Amino acid sequence: MKMIPMFLKELEQKAQITRKMLSRVPNDKFDWQPHAKSMTIRQLTTHITELPEWIPLAINTDELDFAKNPYKPELLNNIDELLATLEKNLALARASLEQADEEILNKPWVLRNGGYIIMTYTKAEVIRVALNQTTHHRAQLGVYLRLLNIPIPGSYGPSADELEFAAAMEQA
Repeated sequence: MKMIPMFLKELEQKAQITRKMLSRVPNDKFDWQPHAKSMTIRQLTTHITELPEWIPLAINTDELDFAKNPYKPELLNNIDELLATLEKNLALARASLEQADEEILNKPWVLRNGGYIIMTYTKAEVIRVALNQTTHHRAQLGVYLRLLNIPIPGSYGPSADELEFAAAMEQA
């Protein structure tokens, strides 16, 4: 079974859900955070939009060294910027997958900070981590939105908010 078609399908499924989730964030809440140790909404949503970048990174490089390339997130200030960044990064991820050879997916890829190796995975595993991180951080965003009393869109079926709305419509 080929992995690239599966990755492309999953990327598109996650993109649909991620767009819905990001579109619910109010522009006036970008600096809100649920706890002092938690990311702000700006930090969390920016990270979510950047995660598709890990796909071309995995395909086109053999490592990421934070000592040589410190993480510098883009400063995104509103929903339009978030969604535009997400679409740009999804397009890059899609193109890199479409151009990739299945054979490279089994090659090793290293995440390091100078001489300290954080992880060594195959390129396919790095893509899987990026996709899983999208789900993980999107779920965190769902908690943030819930704490702000903002209705949550469904991810893998209708959310409680969507079910409540549907029930109200049936009774109307």
